[in-house]
Amino acid sequence: MKIHEKYMQRCIELARNGLGTTYPNPLVGSVIVYDNKIIGEGWHKKAGEPHAEVNAVNSVKDKSLLKKATIYVSLEPCSHFGKTPPCCDLIIKNKIPNVVIGTVDPNIKVAGNGIKKLMEAGIHVTVRILEEECNELNKRFFTFHEKKRPYIILKWAESKDGFIGPKEKSEKKPVWITNQYSRQLVHKWRTEEQAILVGTQTVIDDNPKLNARDWSGNNPIRVVLDQNNRIPKDSHVFDNQVKTILFSKSKQSIEKENCIFEYIDFEQNIATQVIESLYKHQIQSIIIEGGRQTLQTFIDANLWDEARIFVGNVEFNEGTKAPDFVKNQFKKQSIDTDQLLLIRNYD
Repeated sequence: MKIHEKYMQRCIELARNGLGTTYPNPLVGSVIVYDNKIIGEGWHKKAGEPHAEVNAVNSVKDKSLLKKATIYVSLEPCSHFGKTPPCCDLIIKNKIPNVVIGTVDPNIKVAGNGIKKLMEAGIHVTVRILEEECNELNKRFFTFHEKKRPYIILKWAESKDGFIGPKEKSEKKPVWITNQYSRQLVHKWRTEEQAILVGTQTVIDDNPKLNARDWSGNNPIRVVLDQNNRIPKDSHVFDNQVKTILFSKSKQSIEKENCIFEYIDFEQNIATQVIESLYKHQIQSIIIEGGRQTLQTFIDANLWDEARIFVGNVEFNEGTKAPDFVKNQFKKQSIDTDQLLLIRNYD
């Protein structure tokens, strides 16, 4: 591995520590190298807190070495004032002579301006080191800024014979298809994405909390489709514990501090309207855990980036069929008795 790639890989490793906590900011890691040794490193931990470059510089004990060092950063340093000062100014102030950047920031507030500012200050800038890996790291951030929509993950569990639910159920709670390890993994995923979406019937049938109970981290914003305002007002989605966005076709008679009501035309393209609204709410990523109809709505609109499909070790013989979905070119992994299919949409 070449020297630049070696240290950029470390930037990526550091950046991943911020997954789920930096929204609406990107994941960024930074490493400072002097005489082929790392003398400082850091990552962006939370929006409003210091960026990766700041944390890396602050971690350097002997600041005099900065004038002879190289700073690596997975994403172009910012050049504008947001909740924190521009990282470009920090680099220039500390007279760091070399900057190595993984990829260019797609945000129009930066988008090459950071690189330009550094070069105009006489700093030697190297760009696009492990660019593909750095883009993958921030697939949510890039999708949001380039496609003007959240990064969309479809998730469901189905039986070995292709059903997502039995024909009948006796209690108002989920019927588990997967094992405890798969269910814990789903809760981990919930802490990584900014929002979670389900449809009306899922709430009526299961009364889910849609939070992360089996993994430490942030709870996602809840997004619920409720066309005809059928969801009971004592449902968990109305408990005011987590920010919740509800889509319906007419005004609701309920008012909650932590609930936002959006109104769309359910006779038109539902998926497109929902995603456009979520973009306005600055939501960068969403995991869709709804029932068959909700999932099929996004599949038919080709509005998805990843599908994560669990196949459990059970059979229902009859019930609610899994969504119509072409399962080709997938990666497969075993989770004890379950199989997990991972599919990317490159259209």
